[in-house]
Amino acid sequence: MPSSLRLRVASLGDLAPETSRKFTLTCGAVTLEGFLINYRGTHYAYANECQHLPMTMDWVENRFFDAAGAYLVCGTHGATYEPHTGLCVAGPCVGEVLRALPVLVEDGAIWVGCPE
Repeated sequence: MPSSLRLRVASLGDLAPETSRKFTLTCGAVTLEGFLINYRGTHYAYANECQHLPMTMDWVENRFFDAAGAYLVCGTHGATYEPHTGLCVAGPCVGEVLRALPVLVEDGAIWVGCPE
């Protein structure tokens, strides 16, 4: 992942399991909002856009997980996604997938890159 197309979002250890951090990433002429999650000790990043309707997903600022920390839930219509795949498993967009962003852990930092 070229350094010009990535953003340092956090340090290892900054995100407790089943928590998230929003960020804004510039990819050429496009700026997108995304979120980084720690799900069971592994980090994943997605564009912050529900696959049901093009709206941000956090139901409270920077909150994406359900109360149990098992799924990502869109606050608008309740679309429910698997954290490790981005697959919608319940709600109005079953079978659709969140747009994943590449994650790189390097020298104690977590970087997120632009989508291809």
